[in-house]
Amino acid sequence: MAGYQCDLTLSSAPFSVPAMTSCNFTHATFVLIGIPGLEEAHFWIGFPLFSMYAVAVFGNCIVVFIIRMERTLHAPMYLFLCMLAAIDLALSTATMPKILALFWFDSREITFDACIAQMFFIHSLSAIESTILLAMAFDRYIAICHPLRHATVLNNTVTVQIGMVAVVRGSLFFIPLPLLIKRLAFCHSNVLSHSYCVHQDVMKLAYADTLPNVVYGLTAILLIMGVDVLFISLSYVLIIRTVLQLPSKSERAKAFGNCVSHISVVLAFYVPLIGLSVVHRFGNNLDPIVHVLMGDVYLLLPPVINPIIYGARTKQIRTRVLAMLKINCDKDLQAVGGR
Repeated sequence: MAGYQCDLTLSSAPFSVPAMTSCNFTHATFVLIGIPGLEEAHFWIGFPLFSMYAVAVFGNCIVVFIIRMERTLHAPMYLFLCMLAAIDLALSTATMPKILALFWFDSREITFDACIAQMFFIHSLSAIESTILLAMAFDRYIAICHPLRHATVLNNTVTVQIGMVAVVRGSLFFIPLPLLIKRLAFCHSNVLSHSYCVHQDVMKLAYADTLPNVVYGLTAILLIMGVDVLFISLSYVLIIRTVLQLPSKSERAKAFGNCVSHISVVLAFYVPLIGLSVVHRFGNNLDPIVHVLMGDVYLLLPPVINPIIYGARTKQIRTRVLAMLKINCDKDLQAVGGR
């Protein structure tokens, strides 16, 4: 660990070409960091990280398995939930193995190509997840505001088509990011400020004009996450207006209860995302540990918490999980009794 000098200082004018000698080479690798100041404890910190990864993989696999096997759950809301779980599985798998290697084995280097591949998967999967959250908000809007039209407007075929559009939309918007990064030269510090690669972090290390990266990155974020947040907010404004017009208190409570899980998942996704974006844009003078912690929360929180939220609040999924556990327990008891 002592062999790496972690210079995390950032240029005060990252958009301009440095007024220095020309860049004669570019780094073939980047250096990831764990938690600054706690390097000696990295091995032990890896265990709670692994536990979170295991919870994310197990929880999301259970959600996908139950929805796939239970035909009564082949409805738009549950299909969207299945897509969300699959995205969280992919996002966790694209990042956590390397993070655990960093904390457990001090494997801090990542090749340039592996870094930009990881960067693409993180950004594109996040964009796909944002689109699915918007689709789920639309599903709630139709179900509450136009219940009689729900079956015709949002059937399973339309749901699958929306999922395909989400994948294409997220991929197309963020394919240019690796191409914009590959044109840059990196011949000064190659030490990132996170345990994984994201566009803003890699871009700040470039010895070149990064204005095209900044403009395109900001445009993509606004056209994906910005537009999605706007329409999700609009959906809930219309939902709240409709719910407040319901005659009975029990009907209003039931309608709001149907939205609690989705609102919780939306907050778990967008709050860390906005926080990380603010830290990258305006937090150059913050302690490096703030960047690391915000980045880890953004990456780890949604995959871990989403299956817990939906598993706890969705009766059909909760009942199926309990039934699976009961069957397994009965088999174990029978095996013990047979001995």
